[in-house]
Amino acid sequence: MALIAPSMLSADFLNLSRDVEMVNASEADWFHLDIMDGRFVPNISYGIPVVAAMNREAKKTLDVHLMIEEPGKYAEDFQKAGAEYLSVHIEACPHLHRNIQQIKNLGMKAGVAINPHTNVNQMFDVVKDIDLVCLMSVNPGFGGQKFIQNTLNKIKQLVEERARQGANFLIEIDGGVTLDNASEIIAAGADVLVAGSTVFKSDNPTQTIAELKAK
Repeated sequence: MALIAPSMLSADFLNLSRDVEMVNASEADWFHLDIMDGRFVPNISYGIPVVAAMNREAKKTLDVHLMIEEPGKYAEDFQKAGAEYLSVHIEACPHLHRNIQQIKNLGMKAGVAINPHTNVNQMFDVVKDIDLVCLMSVNPGFGGQKFIQNTLNKIKQLVEERARQGANFLIEIDGGVTLDNASEIIAAGADVLVAGSTVFKSDNPTQTIAELKAK
């Protein structure tokens, strides 16, 4: 059964405490927190103080996704703010192995995120060192985009490579996840589904999370 990680980028920031409590009370497994710097992606989201504030009320795992340049500068700050999983983008890390070791040395689970246009074979050298692969299934930077179908092929490639190397990372899908395509994504081999607009723009977010979980 896949883990469900509502993306808090789609929450109501005037009622953030309410939305955190909704996720706490739901069948969701993680909170997915997207950090954007306006440099790596063309948008700015929120930063360390907001993560720390959510951590004070969150009763579930904080899965922090850094869509930023020079993520190594901020890894320790996000650890202190409550991140349990910390994902950095392969495209932003010329010294990726160093970034992974930094995250692990800080006591967090290490994730590597990869953009839709990047070939997954670039991950193969580090898959035994990481705990999570975050496959971007939309172009990063904005919520509410349509799922890129080629992501299904990338999931299958990662599943095969994981078995070949005897690795044990989770495969997370971030972007365009809906009630209509969740089953297909899980069938391809995904372990974690990030859902933002699908959850928070629904009439009943708690029920939508339960329906995703039932997939």
